[in-house]
Amino acid sequence: MSLFTNFQWKPLFFRVNTFPMKSILFSIIMLSFGAVSCAQQPAAKESSNSKTENTMNTEGLSVATLGGGCFWCVEAIFQELEGVEKVESGYSGGAVKNPAYREVCNGTTGHAEVVQVYFDPSKISYQEILEVFFTTHDPTTLNRQGADVGTQYRSVIFYHDDAQKAVAQKVKDEIAPTIWDDAIVTEISPFQSFYKAEDYHQNYFSDNPNQPYCQIVINPKVAKFRQKFADKLKKN
Repeated sequence: MSLFTNFQWKPLFFRVNTFPMKSILFSIIMLSFGAVSCAQQPAAKESSNSKTENTMNTEGLSVATLGGGCFWCVEAIFQELEGVEKVESGYSGGAVKNPAYREVCNGTTGHAEVVQVYFDPSKISYQEILEVFFTTHDPTTLNRQGADVGTQYRSVIFYHDDAQKAVAQKVKDEIAPTIWDDAIVTEISPFQSFYKAEDYHQNYFSDNPNQPYCQIVINPKVAKFRQKFADKLKKN
């Protein structure tokens, strides 16, 4: 059964260019905070390129690899979803091995910012994971999420087996169009590799709540997610 059988679909991502006046007001807000985009926000430990290896026991868990714009946003959503045991931010889909954040931001490595979502399939299905994914980012804007522009911010699903591929195609073709009016441009590609992002990117929203990007972009998005899916959130 779908996680949202009786749910009235309303996307949680709003494109301000649909409303000229709101677009003007949004631009004023953006200017008042400087340039509020993922790549331009300072991080508390950005001088460090350390990457701690994942030591979590993932036996019995499934994994989804998803790109929906800045990984800080996507991570913040899935960390609160019941059945998700761990979320890691990183890079997939490129040709450069073990890329650094600034390389990816330049858009020359071919990587997308993604999250690895480790989830318990007895509590939440892969289809349900994808339904949340398509609801909480805009899959109709090519290589762009809001002010974050570039191939590194593309909407993408990296499937790990044929079963995931079939589910991803089904959700993209049958469910996502009921949420969004415009054509879905989400890429569906085979998973090849995942490079965990630098340590300062992990748990970014939780660790940096006062950053302008967190306040203006992530916080309202998470608040809407919590309101819409209150019964699907972790209890603790």
